[in-house]
Amino acid sequence: SAGEGNSGFYVRGGAPDQNLVLLDDAVVYNTGHLFGFFSVFNSDAIKSTTLIKGGMPANYGGRLSSVVDVSMKDGNAKEYHAEGGIGLIASRLTLEGPIVKDKSSFMLSARRTYIDLITKPFLKGETRGSGYYFYDLNLKANYIIGRKDRIYLSGYFGRDVFKFNSSEGTFKANIPWGNATGTIRWNHQFNDKLFVNTTLVYNDYKFEFKGSQNDFNVQFNSGIRDLNGKVDFDYYTSFNHHFKFGLNYTYHMFTPSQVSGSSGDIEFDPENALKKYAHEAGLYLLDVFDPAPWLRVNAGIRYSYFGQVGPYTQYNIDDNGNRIDSTDFASGRLVKSYGGLEPRLNLRFTLNPLTSIKASVSRSYQYIHLVSNNGTTLPTDIWVPSTALVRPQEAWQYSLGVFRNFFDNALETSIEVYYKDMQHQIEYRSGYTPTSFRDPELDFVFGRGRAYGAEFFINKTKGKFSG
Repeated sequence: SAGEGNSGFYVRGGAPDQNLVLLDDAVVYNTGHLFGFFSVFNSDAIKSTTLIKGGMPANYGGRLSSVVDVSMKDGNAKEYHAEGGIGLIASRLTLEGPIVKDKSSFMLSARRTYIDLITKPFLKGETRGSGYYFYDLNLKANYIIGRKDRIYLSGYFGRDVFKFNSSEGTFKANIPWGNATGTIRWNHQFNDKLFVNTTLVYNDYKFEFKGSQNDFNVQFNSGIRDLNGKVDFDYYTSFNHHFKFGLNYTYHMFTPSQVSGSSGDIEFDPENALKKYAHEAGLYLLDVFDPAPWLRVNAGIRYSYFGQVGPYTQYNIDDNGNRIDSTDFASGRLVKSYGGLEPRLNLRFTLNPLTSIKASVSRSYQYIHLVSNNGTTLPTDIWVPSTALVRPQEAWQYSLGVFRNFFDNALETSIEVYYKDMQHQIEYRSGYTPTSFRDPELDFVFGRGRAYGAEFFINKTKGKFSG
């Protein structure tokens, strides 16, 4: 149900922003290159991918619909390897090997498209210099400190760049956008039963538009920047319980829309009062255990918190949309806070070695939102936080499915039904026109969402043909 130029994906009636996409614990806010035709994930750099579209466990939070958890390759600690490929549109190269043999390793993977080089001979006259390309870079390194400690360092940087010159040469545009992430993780083993991962993450997503016509120049920016820290414990007991518990904290910096420009000797660079800042935190506990040989339970509880803080100016608006007075909040002062408990329960009933029934129920809160304008093709989708005017999205999801394997587990099949009830869904009001001089949250409308359906799945995992 996506329109042209939309790189999002939709899970069980949810919106693209309701999917938590992680790359080595860093949130990926933009998942597509070339307007969705290419994934930002270079398959040469990926070790594993986990998709959770039913009830997500309590250690995940902040989204309503699904989790896509992607891990990069650690690198070969014994010998050097290189692989790559040359394609019609893009080429790639991956290098990996030991830094210190059997103790530390690295992986470096790069990819670039050359659509701009292919089209260059066909662009004549004033259109010379127009074109599009994307590139991305994946990096990961790890180091074994001792028998019980290991450090992981990983990063991703990707950009799409679109340049345009008009046929008359009077108008030029440069539009870059993309993600940059950095993750450092310390894994420590207390003993054979207790492990801890301590993670620090930096994340930056930017969209820019730079345009010029004659002596008039304009620049538009939007994006989101995160600083994140979390601690996760795994405890394997001797009485058949696997406990996971931990906490995480994120400091968000939002730039919903920012404009500047110049015309001749006149420069326009207003103080942007639309930037927003927020704290987000979560605390969770889950238990995975088998009360009977035919039953596995994943039960958890999560408490999430979100607080918008200053600097911020809150305006009181009359029925006609005019400002009547305002309240200024100093830097760090709490403007509005939200929070709530999120229970999660997943059950698996094993009928026989090939057949099982799975059921789940989950409650989720989502505090940051990608707001879309369905009435325009302009790039007006922006990430915004929950505020005094924008409440968090909420959802209950229920699912029940039958899973059956055939032919010595070579063929996996399932039938699953689900129902999802969502509150405080957000989009722009009808007829909205983008502007950088008015807080976009004044033009949001809110509603309720319901989604239900059935999914039929067949997966062939063995043999010369799979899919």
